[in-house]
Amino acid sequence: MSRNTNGPRFRMGRPTITPAAEAALNAVGIHPLRLLARHIHGDWGELPAEDLAANELALLSGRRLLSSYQVKGNRIWIITEADRSATTLLLPHEY
Repeated sequence: MSRNTNGPRFRMGRPTITPAAEAALNAVGIHPLRLLARHIHGDWGELPAEDLAANELALLSGRRLLSSYQVKGNRIWIITEADRSATTLLLPHEY
């Protein structure tokens, strides 16, 4: 579900990336901004239906947002805090 034509759907706050997520993306030549752009435009990646629905509700109710992207053998999560102060790229085991 891509919504990139409508512009950002929320404020992401301060972007951060863990060293492990940065290394995983660097290893396959993907810039973190590529995934951040998908996230803030509401393309939540590969999530089950209940998590997709939770994100849509979170946009209205001010809760945490989660995206999950499969990137050449690694899964990258992006989490935006409920208060929209920060957005972090990380590997699932780092959560």
